[in-house]
Amino acid sequence: MEHDANRWADMEAMRRRLREKILNQAFQVAQTPVFKLVSGAMSRFYFNCKRVTLDPEGQVLIGHLVFDLVKDLGIQGIGGLTLGADPIANAVAYTSWLRGKPIQAFVVRKAQKGHGIPARLEGNVREGDRVVVVDDVITTGGSTLQAIRACKASGLQVLRAIVLVDRQEMHGRENILQEVDAVDALVLRDDIMALHEARQKAGDAS
Repeated sequence: MEHDANRWADMEAMRRRLREKILNQAFQVAQTPVFKLVSGAMSRFYFNCKRVTLDPEGQVLIGHLVFDLVKDLGIQGIGGLTLGADPIANAVAYTSWLRGKPIQAFVVRKAQKGHGIPARLEGNVREGDRVVVVDDVITTGGSTLQAIRACKASGLQVLRAIVLVDRQEMHGRENILQEVDAVDALVLRDDIMALHEARQKAGDAS
């Protein structure tokens, strides 16, 4: 792909490209439920989003798209539960600096560390800061909720949650909305399924 700064000026074009990358690099579907999820449930669908969040182009797309959602919120930090949230938060922090509104990335540990300063959060955020929690995928919303509650326990104000992919099942979005006022998803499972089905039809017709 050519490196042209003007290419990233159109947010909708970036969303389309992100959906393509998720379909090509992160999405798997089967006829029967063969994928075991973190929740223990079995599913026909699986999203390995780290293949996109750790990809150079993926980070450019995610950084700009998430920054566009938060740039006017007056937040000081962005982060979530390690490991899924880390590359997303880092991409947004990098983009925020380039676009003149620096936002600190932070990490929420899965458990409080047992040495040094026993902190659950790592990064340059402090009590009273306004933050957004991010995650790569929501199903039940469990990892996102862990991060939100850890942030609140540390005295941060969590304004909203933003996820890369909403699987649109198991009440994940609704569960998260019990803790924050808004949940945004860059991509829905329905978006990817529509692209997948269109590609299959095109293949059958050729």
